[in-house]
Amino acid sequence: MMRRDLTVLVVLAGVALALPFVASEFVVSLALTCLMYAALASSWSTFCGSTRYLSLATSAFFGIGAYTSALTLGALPWLAAIGLGAAIAAGVAVVMGAAVLHLRGTYFAVLTFGMTELIRHSIAYFEKQVTGTVGRVLTVVPERDTVYLTMLGLAVAAVLAALLVRQSRFGLAMAGIGADEQRAETLGVDTRLVKIGGFALTAAFAGAVGATMSVRWTYIDPATVFNPFIGFQTVLIALIGGAATLWGPLLAAVVFSLLAETLRLQMPQVYMMSLGLLLIFSVLYLPGGLASIRWRRR
Repeated sequence: MMRRDLTVLVVLAGVALALPFVASEFVVSLALTCLMYAALASSWSTFCGSTRYLSLATSAFFGIGAYTSALTLGALPWLAAIGLGAAIAAGVAVVMGAAVLHLRGTYFAVLTFGMTELIRHSIAYFEKQVTGTVGRVLTVVPERDTVYLTMLGLAVAAVLAALLVRQSRFGLAMAGIGADEQRAETLGVDTRLVKIGGFALTAAFAGAVGATMSVRWTYIDPATVFNPFIGFQTVLIALIGGAATLWGPLLAAVVFSLLAETLRLQMPQVYMMSLGLLLIFSVLYLPGGLASIRWRRR
């Protein structure tokens, strides 16, 4: 099973790697969006799909990574800026997780969303009151292929991390927490440490993705990079694709990116209606996501 998944991953990565050399600018831009949400949804599912903790903090970690990249890219190499964004996002996740991961369900979801808004407004207030300017102008921007290849590497790393975690004791511990947290504790699992570690892993990928994607804009501000829609769409992609599966989030990321490009600019209301209908259909008829269709056929 693992060998087959690795083979599929290598083939898909090879196809994506060839796109910048054979496809148009539009197709490459669309593929970049697909890779972004594939990395976000796969990393989100690694923790939330196993533990069944519904985190709405993805946009916070994405924004932290984006701001880190915007502030340090002129002084640090490209990969170092991305790594720093991932590290800071993971550090914030450790602090946030220590504060809220003792809660579950609606309480955890609401608190993570509230902390995301707190971070966004705190940065906006700091910029207005201390620096006197809101947002950052990016003067150092890597070439298109550099950004694309970096995002491809992050997407592959997110899927590979999900695959390896599922095969590890750490992944088994998170699955045990999702099945019955109290029973996992009685079996000797340090649930607090496992949850914080999984939450930080998700945040690190989101921070790295944010640091990479920040250069797509010549100007960023809190409203842009801490946009709650980024977090909500990541959750929708993971749930509709199948948060407990490996390939479901990747499949849904492609579908959502195509829908967004087709409908969002010309018919934004239809796009939002489509998202709602897909979510309702998935919850009612495919609770395991799109990936469960294959297993039902079997």
